[in-house]
Amino acid sequence: MANYGPRLVVPIDVKKKPWEQKLPLHNRWHPEIPPVDEVRCGEVFRVEMVDFSGGGITKDYSAEDIKYADPSIVHYLSGPIRVLDVDGVPAKPGDLLAVEICNLGPLPGDEWGYTATFDRENGGGFLTDHFPCATKAIWYFEGIYAYSPHIPGVRFPGLTHPGIVGTAPSMELLNIWNERERQVEENGLQTLKLCEVLHSRPLANLPSTKGCHLGKIQKGTPEWERIAREAARTIPGRENGGNCDIKNLSTGSKIYLPVFVDGANLSTGDMHFSQGDGEVSFCGAIEMSGFLELKCEIIRGGMKEYLTPMGPTPLHVNPIFEIGPVEPRFSEWLVFEGISVDESGRQHYLDASVAYKRAVLNAIDYLSKFGYSKEQMYLLLSCCPCEGRISGIVDSPNAVATLAIPTAIFDQDIRPKTKVPVGPRLVRKPDVLRCTYDGNLPTTKNPAATM
Repeated sequence: MANYGPRLVVPIDVKKKPWEQKLPLHNRWHPEIPPVDEVRCGEVFRVEMVDFSGGGITKDYSAEDIKYADPSIVHYLSGPIRVLDVDGVPAKPGDLLAVEICNLGPLPGDEWGYTATFDRENGGGFLTDHFPCATKAIWYFEGIYAYSPHIPGVRFPGLTHPGIVGTAPSMELLNIWNERERQVEENGLQTLKLCEVLHSRPLANLPSTKGCHLGKIQKGTPEWERIAREAARTIPGRENGGNCDIKNLSTGSKIYLPVFVDGANLSTGDMHFSQGDGEVSFCGAIEMSGFLELKCEIIRGGMKEYLTPMGPTPLHVNPIFEIGPVEPRFSEWLVFEGISVDESGRQHYLDASVAYKRAVLNAIDYLSKFGYSKEQMYLLLSCCPCEGRISGIVDSPNAVATLAIPTAIFDQDIRPKTKVPVGPRLVRKPDVLRCTYDGNLPTTKNPAATM
């Protein structure tokens, strides 16, 4: 009799540490990290994963675990998984790997998540110059819905997705990553205009042995030491896919990933119950443990046929994806606009990041008029199903970005009215969990914003 249902390829026990799992996890990209299993095209298989911190951030009602989080360990990934065609021939460099998300969700018995901002001295976030303190909100899941006792009066359906899906880089591609990111780290403050506004964020996260886990490769061996010094951090998205944080990669989506090594060596992790466009607080989706049920197809020679290199080598390509048919439906939105003028009134030339920062700050200041703290709204806009857009990128000198918020997620009417309310309509307590900020960097103030 035929077997039905997905085969469990990577099991997870949430009561165990990442290095105690039955199959070892990894938190770096490198072509020599060995696969933990293999699958064949057409097979539906299940991959389970820890949250990105590997259980380091808990559901305790305290933000201390956020303040002192170890940034060197992110993200714990399940895999790599070697992919073969129906005849047992592995995916080859130059192929495209089509990965279909058949099903996904939180791990049974672990239906909770968190949204947070890191301390400014420990990674910060998109608005770290305004919000330097470590904060945290715990979310609980009711089927497709999420609610938080730390942001009361809000409930919304999640568009659950993996933050990271990617293939292993070749050594040539890995060297390209490390060289260009090293140049940013060494020269960025002098050469990048963006750093004038977002300067308080790390410019890059270069290879480091601290916090490194390489799957089956035994720590302490000469091989581990060599690979750990070469392996790329998982923090940014790159040519292999990786940490792209695209909220629409949900049920029914299909991702077309370039293949750089034999077998493709597919890895995934960083599961999100819900996320707003931009994941602006950095630890900003509703982070959780979870599972994916996947099916793969190999398109032979697909990189050359379908991906146009945007760089000096054929490796400078980017994935393609199809949006799945399942997502929350909202009919009414409140949209906030931002232009590329910063809080000091300084004009920036067509800078979409500055424009989006202004849109997010405008939304936070507006929503705080309805009984919420600004920290609550910062976390909410990072994890609720809001829609970010680059609305204009052609009209000099101002880029225009917008942030659209579904009004139905609130239990009160947040639209502007003829009669302006005096003070908050409803006082929302308790607030988010938070720590004090013990650093001495200046905090940016918006001169026109009410405090």
